[in-house]
Amino acid sequence: MVSSEQSEQAGVPVRKGRTRGRPRSFDRATALERALMAFWEHGYEATSVSDLTRVMDIGAPSLYAAFGDKRSLFEEVVQEYGARYGSFGMRALAEESTARAGAERMLREAAVEYTAPGRPHGCLVIHAAANCSTAEVEEDLRRRRNANIAAIESRIDADVDAGVLPPDTDAAALARYVGAMIQGMSQQARDGASREELEALAEIALAAWPRVRANGG
Repeated sequence: MVSSEQSEQAGVPVRKGRTRGRPRSFDRATALERALMAFWEHGYEATSVSDLTRVMDIGAPSLYAAFGDKRSLFEEVVQEYGARYGSFGMRALAEESTARAGAERMLREAAVEYTAPGRPHGCLVIHAAANCSTAEVEEDLRRRRNANIAAIESRIDADVDAGVLPPDTDAAALARYVGAMIQGMSQQARDGASREELEALAEIALAAWPRVRANGG
C-alpha cells in the first residue's frame, strides 16, 4: 500500500477529507432594505418567504438565521421604516408651535413622501395591512396607526387647554379627521395621484380646521 506521504512525493494529489464550504456572507443592512421595499410594495400577506429570499439574494436558512421567521423580519422592517421613512408626521407635531401647524406640515410632507420617486408609494404601515389574515400583524399595524391618531389628539387637546383652539373643539374627531386624510392620501398615492394633487387635497383638508385664536399663530 502506498502512503499518502509517498503519493504526495510522487506528485499525486491526495484528498485529505472533504471541507465544508462556508455560507455566502451578505450585507444585513442591504438585505433588510430590500425586504422593506418588498413588504412596502406588496404588503405583508402577499410577500412570501420565497419572494423575500429572491429580492434579498439569500437562502432561506440565512434569512431565518439573521432575521428569524417572516413575522420577525416584518417587525424589524416596520421599525426600520418608521425610523427612515415614516417619522415625518410625529416630528412635525413635535416641532411646530401649534397643532394646526403640525397637521399642516404633516399633510404637506405626506404629499412629498408618499409620491417620492424610486420607492413604493404610500405608507407601508397603512398598505401592509391590506388583506392581512395574520391577526398579530394586523393588530400591531392597527395599534401603530391608532397611536399616531392619539398623538395628534393629545397635541390638539394641549392647544385647547392653552386657549389656542376654541374650548368646544372636538379633539378626538379632529384627530381622526387628520388620520383619515393621511390614510386616504396614502391610498391615492398608490393609485397614481401626484404630489401636486395630494398637496391640493391637503389645502382643502386644512380649510376645515377650527379657527384659531388671534394669539394662537
